[in-house]
Amino acid sequence: MSHSRTFEVALPQARLSDYMSLTKPRLLLMVLLSTLAGYYLASPPAPHALMMTGLMVGMALAAGGALALNQYLERDVDARMKRTCHRALPEGRLQPEQALMFGTAVTVTGLLILALGAGLTCAVVTLLSTVGYLFVYTPLKRRSPLCTLAGAVPGALPPVAGWAAARGTIDLEAWILFAILFLWQMPHSLAIAQMYRADYERAGLRLLPVIDPQGRSTDRQIFLHSMALLAVGLLPTLVGLAGVIYFWTALALGMILLGFAGFMAVKRSNDAARRLMLVSLVYLPVLLAVMTLDKVRL
Repeated sequence: MSHSRTFEVALPQARLSDYMSLTKPRLLLMVLLSTLAGYYLASPPAPHALMMTGLMVGMALAAGGALALNQYLERDVDARMKRTCHRALPEGRLQPEQALMFGTAVTVTGLLILALGAGLTCAVVTLLSTVGYLFVYTPLKRRSPLCTLAGAVPGALPPVAGWAAARGTIDLEAWILFAILFLWQMPHSLAIAQMYRADYERAGLRLLPVIDPQGRSTDRQIFLHSMALLAVGLLPTLVGLAGVIYFWTALALGMILLGFAGFMAVKRSNDAARRLMLVSLVYLPVLLAVMTLDKVRL
């Protein structure tokens, strides 16, 4: 009897964790951090607490729902990949229609909260990000290596949405934030794709490392985008968004990332790709944190 009761109690908890896993919490956290950075950088000295709350709740739901819908659309791909085959949909812990209903309801709710609590401009930017992620990037992964570039667009829009929530407009500074996140995603995503190239090939995805087995084009794209990121990362100081401390931090971080990109080009190994990926994971949150701490009052 006790074992039966334990099972009955554990089952709903497991189901809740399965639904939560659809939202890819670690990726969602990065989205929320970049959204909050955009909002804070555009805000007056005393940010509007109620609007900030509406922004973060709405973005968490909208982005989490989009990530769940992505898993619904790619459930067959996930089933063929070692790194994703144990997700809730491939293993049958959730049915496709459950994921579809959950993702749709959460996304729509999030967009409505953004429209009412953070402004229409913010909601429209988030809607465009959602559409680009689900209906451009996701299907393009099966067809073209350009998918990484396409996916970098919706991935770079969260700080723009945060900026729009604070200002009601999208200014030059917001596009600089967009450019930083866009360029950052290229070495980050391509390093991951290189690490799991065999998995992606098995799943029938056409990412650049899959169609470039020698790695020359992948290394070149990583290095060029890292070099561009080094330059663009300095712009917040040059346009008066952040101060001198940020400038030197961005310069140091950019040079470190570029160094690891060069190391990967020389070594051409999964270990070098993993190191670059880890460095990129440190780069972005540190950069955004220092930018917000060294913010210049606009």
